[in-house]
Amino acid sequence: MFGFLKKAPATARVSLLTLTHAGETIHVTLKRAPTARRFTLRVRFAARDAVLTMPQRASMQEACAFAERNAAWIAVRLKRLPDTIPFAHGSILPLRGVDHLLLHQPEKRGVVWTEPLNDTQVDGANAEMALCVSGRAEHVHRRIHDHLKREARRDLEDAVTRHTQTLDLAPRSVGLRDPISRWGSCSSAGALNFSWRLIFAPPFVLDYLAAHEVAHLVHLDHSPKFWALTHRLSPAVERAENWLATHGAHLHKYGATP
Repeated sequence: MFGFLKKAPATARVSLLTLTHAGETIHVTLKRAPTARRFTLRVRFAARDAVLTMPQRASMQEACAFAERNAAWIAVRLKRLPDTIPFAHGSILPLRGVDHLLLHQPEKRGVVWTEPLNDTQVDGANAEMALCVSGRAEHVHRRIHDHLKREARRDLEDAVTRHTQTLDLAPRSVGLRDPISRWGSCSSAGALNFSWRLIFAPPFVLDYLAAHEVAHLVHLDHSPKFWALTHRLSPAVERAENWLATHGAHLHKYGATP
């Protein structure tokens, strides 16, 4: 049965529904779509919830009933989602697409650094490098999180600068966020924002997304001219799009609080 329905502001056309199935709570986001002709359900990895898209004229009662009838389906697919990976000793994180074994080394000096793995550190871990962090155990998560965001900002600022210079555009600052459904954005005022989680992806993916958003500074749409410009800036458009379609959702599994 469903527990409660929380309506978002009218302009958002989004409502939140809570279901209870087999003693577990399931969160469902309801979205009205002008082009939707029927109810559709999908599970989101990042939010670990479900999204129910509904026709414009469908009633909330119909949506709630549909979600309740499919609660078991939602629960099964949520349980199949991969486990989250915390920023904790022994976790493996793909920094710039290369697997790093996270090692807490409280006795060492420094804050966060990388180094090659040696035989005594590997201990069966399938990683190429070590991501080391010093200090007390309760500070590991924050230090790793802050380090990754700094690295992401540096890489994205470098990529954005390179692409804006190619087009002879004014420099742009880079904002970092943690969105669920998009990797980058360009506002009508020319503000560029990216997901800091791109630091987990291979460099060609990050570079493509920087090129994609810089191209929006010229064409704020997805017209043929926009794509022609994006291809001019990035040689890896299709490769990066395919990588994101296959692996993108998994970037959200890293960083659960231990």
